[in-house]
Amino acid sequence: MKAIKSPKRLKAETVLSRVRSSRLLIPLGSIVLTFAVLALVFVLVGRNPFTAIYSFFQGSGLGLKPSYASSSSMLTDFLSYLGILAPMLLGSLGVVVGLRGGLFNIGVSGQMLLSGFLATILVGYSNLPPTVSICLVLIIGLLSGAMLGGIIGWLKYRFNVHEVVSSIMFNYIVSFLTGYFIKTKYVDPIIRSSKQVALNARLNIVINTAANRRLIIPVGIFIAVAMAFLIRFYLERTVGGFEVKMMGFNREGAAYSGVSIRKVMIRTMLISGALAGLAGVTYYLGYYSTIVPKALPSLGYDAIAVALLGNLGPVSCILSSALITIFQKGAVYMSSTTGVVREIASLVTGILLLFSSLGVSVRERTRHSE
Repeated sequence: MKAIKSPKRLKAETVLSRVRSSRLLIPLGSIVLTFAVLALVFVLVGRNPFTAIYSFFQGSGLGLKPSYASSSSMLTDFLSYLGILAPMLLGSLGVVVGLRGGLFNIGVSGQMLLSGFLATILVGYSNLPPTVSICLVLIIGLLSGAMLGGIIGWLKYRFNVHEVVSSIMFNYIVSFLTGYFIKTKYVDPIIRSSKQVALNARLNIVINTAANRRLIIPVGIFIAVAMAFLIRFYLERTVGGFEVKMMGFNREGAAYSGVSIRKVMIRTMLISGALAGLAGVTYYLGYYSTIVPKALPSLGYDAIAVALLGNLGPVSCILSSALITIFQKGAVYMSSTTGVVREIASLVTGILLLFSSLGVSVRERTRHSE
């Protein structure tokens, strides 16, 4: 005889099913609404919305252009797209870990800049073998980002300094300090940025094809995807990850159950900062090879939109970062073909962030109303 489910159990299963469906429907709804607003913007400025939106994909190597230069192709554009996708994904993972622990790491940009600067001056100008250089660059990125993130976590626990305030302040400190040293010791007098990183220290694999084309395969994309699955395993399958989620869900309850809030808080920011540090070295020694003084990478703030669009899921951030990177990377080609300023890519990111935030609010209200 089939057991009859109690009303409370039926209600719980209904809420659970709605939450699971919202994890898919809300991001899709955010994307659809964003494309609708973007199409409307192009119509208002007198451009064909389908052609304009498709040009973003063409500029990212996901669509065929009418013509290419002799040394470029759809494949080279796609590899360049993967090069900027790697730090975007790593930066978003840093935001995800922080938010899952109830901490808002808005200092990803500063942690990226610090790690990129230290790796550049310590390894970027050396004559070490490529294998050694790449390993050292990654280690420096991990340690420097983790150090800065750990300090933010320690200030939060020890002196109750809000992580948003301290991370913003560290962004300014890192920006001005690195800018001073670049301008006084490492500046390139021609481009007025830091000197170019040596080829042996760049996080790329260069392949020269028979067609006289140079393929630059970013090492960072493999690291970023691997980190997404590693962070997912850590959060879902380990005691440490469970403690992070407990602290993010209910800090007082976690402390009452015996979780050391001090240790978990600092550990959360250490991991978040380490991921941001990896994003920094893949950005400055992978996609780029120089640092503009006193300029924080906007990618660190775009990573917040990626994390929210991905519903704070490490693996789902792969898809959300891929989408947002299309607009950031393809903006230059879109501007050249349509005449619309490329800053519209930042508008798209902002709209996605707005709709994603509204989606999170709707999901939370729906769950509590049940």
